[in-house]
Amino acid sequence: MTWERTSSRRWSRTPAVLIAIGAAIVLAGAGLALSRPDVVAIAAPLAIWALLVVDAERVRPGAIEDSAITVRAAPETTHGTLDDEISVDTDAEIAELFIVQSARRDRRVFVPGRSTIRARSRSRHSGPIDSLRIKGRSIGGDGALTGGALGVFVQRRAVAPASRDLHALPLAPRLTGLHGAHEGSRPGQGGDFRDIHPFAPGDELRRVDWRATARAARRPGELFVRRTNSLSDASVVIAVDAVDDLGEVVATWGSGDLERSGTTSLDNAREAARSLATAAVSAGDRVAYHVLVQSGRSLRSGTGARHLARVVAAIAGTGQAGDDSRYRRTPPVPHGSVIAVLSTFFDGAAAELALMWRASGHRVLAIDTLPDLDSSRLSAEQRLALRIVLAEREDMFHDLAAAGVEIVRWDAGAVGAIGALARSRTGGVR
Repeated sequence: MTWERTSSRRWSRTPAVLIAIGAAIVLAGAGLALSRPDVVAIAAPLAIWALLVVDAERVRPGAIEDSAITVRAAPETTHGTLDDEISVDTDAEIAELFIVQSARRDRRVFVPGRSTIRARSRSRHSGPIDSLRIKGRSIGGDGALTGGALGVFVQRRAVAPASRDLHALPLAPRLTGLHGAHEGSRPGQGGDFRDIHPFAPGDELRRVDWRATARAARRPGELFVRRTNSLSDASVVIAVDAVDDLGEVVATWGSGDLERSGTTSLDNAREAARSLATAAVSAGDRVAYHVLVQSGRSLRSGTGARHLARVVAAIAGTGQAGDDSRYRRTPPVPHGSVIAVLSTFFDGAAAELALMWRASGHRVLAIDTLPDLDSSRLSAEQRLALRIVLAEREDMFHDLAAAGVEIVRWDAGAVGAIGALARSRTGGVR
């Protein structure tokens, strides 16, 4: 991603010119009054420098300066490390840059008018962030002239989350795909033994079981074939509720202070979404991605490395939605899918959607992305309010479990919990 801004600013004097002129007059007067040529000699460089600056303005009054700042994102070498290349191209001698990295580190640097510097920072969160925010101005005439502010430049990048290794994912009770790595429920090829069946039109001769025919045939010409189950692929739908982005420190809720919030719910949601998508594509299954907000990003079902790259890019670009953000239309879901709803479940909209999908016959996982909470900075009233909303959330989880929605908390034990659900084919109440 490249951001480039060009500006034309008129030069203006700095107080250094007036200070130099005043100092030269004082020193020259004192030297003449005291008959001290050495004092006059000290004043001479200041007077000459001030005359050069004034002469430059006379020859080129109100000089216009053409300048540009270009920011290019360097390839990510280490996960979470952001490298940006800042190129300055200005007619001035010096460029002063005030740089804010990842919204928390401030730097003030002076560089030549034409130069390139590299900024490196480490992001504490995934998702869309401002890796750089730059303000600058040009300086000329050995600090005597300034070209005004060059504007504000923002480099916005999408940081991909980390991924956990999920060995297996839960499957729908009935798979509908025709190709894949999972044992299907219909007769076909590639799966385990199903039954011995009389030969029928459409059966292949190589499937004839001659031993079963010799034992079970009752009349000449009767043949029996050995049938197996088909191998099917599964469909995984990831639905992310991006209405809330709540951190570990409860006192930071609603403030937008990601510096002191710790791990947030959307950090967990993005990590869970990427882990699920990677595991699904690795198994040859189809995966779809939907953000449950108004005008949220949606990717239909697909498989393969290219589709996974698109899904990961969409996950990295998922940030907190605005105020009027509740979805208006239910995302399309293939028949017989496993749907993972990622939310804090403070808002009942995600729970309603999970109940509706469960009533339609899908296997639904409610993945709780709320991090472990730190309520040490809360007042007594705030602690009581927190207990009330957490109690309401628990009631919502009871309703989901009663309807057959499986609940998983995304924490250190999430991989084991999802693995246990993967060994259960039917789904239902945990």
